[in-house]
Amino acid sequence: MRLTQTLRRAVLVRPDETATIDGERVRTWREVHERVGRLSAGLRKLGVAAGDRVAVLANNCDAYFEAYFAILWTGAVIVPLNTRLAPAETRFQLEDAGVSVMLFGEEFAGVAALLRPQLPGIGAWIGMDGPDVSADHALEALVVGEPAPETMRNAEDLAGIFYTGGTTGLPKGVMLSHRALSAMAVNLTMSLKVDESLVNLHSAPMFHLADIGTFMATMVGGAHVFVRKLDETVMLDLIGRRGVTHIFTVPAMIDRLARHPAAATTDISSLKVLGYGGAPMPLGTYDVARARFPDVDFVQGFGMTEMGAHTFLEAKHHRPGADPEKMRSVGQPAYGYEAMIVDPEGREVPRRTLGEIVGRGDNVMSGYWNRPEETARALRDGWMWSGDAGFMDEEGFVYITDRFKDMIVSGGENVYSIEVENVVSRHPAVAECAIIGVPDERWGERVHVVVVTKSQASVTLDELATHCRAEIAGYKVPRSLQILETPLPRSAAGKVLKTDLRAPWWAGHERRI
Repeated sequence: MRLTQTLRRAVLVRPDETATIDGERVRTWREVHERVGRLSAGLRKLGVAAGDRVAVLANNCDAYFEAYFAILWTGAVIVPLNTRLAPAETRFQLEDAGVSVMLFGEEFAGVAALLRPQLPGIGAWIGMDGPDVSADHALEALVVGEPAPETMRNAEDLAGIFYTGGTTGLPKGVMLSHRALSAMAVNLTMSLKVDESLVNLHSAPMFHLADIGTFMATMVGGAHVFVRKLDETVMLDLIGRRGVTHIFTVPAMIDRLARHPAAATTDISSLKVLGYGGAPMPLGTYDVARARFPDVDFVQGFGMTEMGAHTFLEAKHHRPGADPEKMRSVGQPAYGYEAMIVDPEGREVPRRTLGEIVGRGDNVMSGYWNRPEETARALRDGWMWSGDAGFMDEEGFVYITDRFKDMIVSGGENVYSIEVENVVSRHPAVAECAIIGVPDERWGERVHVVVVTKSQASVTLDELATHCRAEIAGYKVPRSLQILETPLPRSAAGKVLKTDLRAPWWAGHERRI
């Protein structure tokens, strides 16, 4: 299936129903469909053809949504760019992908002006928010004339290149086909059991696959709510004013929502589901969120750019009375996907035996753009090797114990940071925490905890150690403590950047993991 079919269906079955909401601007599916066709015609006049790469650098907005579909309608390949990168990093990705046309939001006009003379291969720069000195064209000026017919693509054709970190230090372009992205949308529609009543708040950045609603909500003809700069105050306001039913975000944002004073007084009766991903939610975070939002269902999806939304932990496993062990998992393989735990040679290991999580299905990437060697390491005999250490129980629930690079080897014992973080997060003084391994002359590595405390709270290493010893073995208990005055560093997807936390400690040392 090609991704544009989701738009075709939406306009067919719900032409005059709300499609997008951006501030006070509301458009129907008929209007969005027509604008996509017209923007596609404008892109073709600029020379964009099937297979060409077109980049977008913008915050979440309805123009991003329309550009996404217009690029695909043209038969081209979208390259969504991380809005948090330095200009040099953005330049590398534009050059690496061979981008021919660049669309950018007004917040990134300065980046466009800086990069434009350095990238002569980009033939057109399009400002998404009107005329701009950095742009050759304004997006609205291209949305004129007759809509262009769709350039038909096959399921196996490349739809997007999504950049992620590389083992060589250079980012890798993850190639996702129409089939892969469509499979994710179909799977999530089934797993979440959503229909046309869905009102999805785009709370994750649209350049990231964590923003899973782009195609899922379109597939069922639901509504998309956009906001450029998202915080918990804005999110709560939009739930109340726009009747948001579903939010998919990260545990850190759910925690901020639950702790916000307005959460107690805002009408959130429309909200049905809070979804999260990346890793299991720290139990301390979940306890607070569950108490604040007792009538909202929680769900979890685990995946990676190369293999999106591969497992699913249903709402029933989050509800009071459910088996608490399942809450420590990332769920079972989602519909149509397979997962397995293997040893280094690729042999499946017995249940509850530690190994590497691998998966396969239509959601798996085609490979890394111009990275054949890294592709060969990641894709073996049709399986995607995740780099995550974990095990599977007797019912097929997958448990992530750690990223292999985050595993701590202390005195010959393996310590998995997630397990320790779950315990530390429940200390009453802790707002955020991260467990990392740091050099230790005696143990090789020691368990080090980085903490952000709650307002007006304090905690000592002895207090944390006492708290931890009640629940985990002594060798897993933190042996050193660092308290930050600022929030933990996080990626655009909300994951804690443990590499950044480890870096000062390991300068001049060799880490063997």
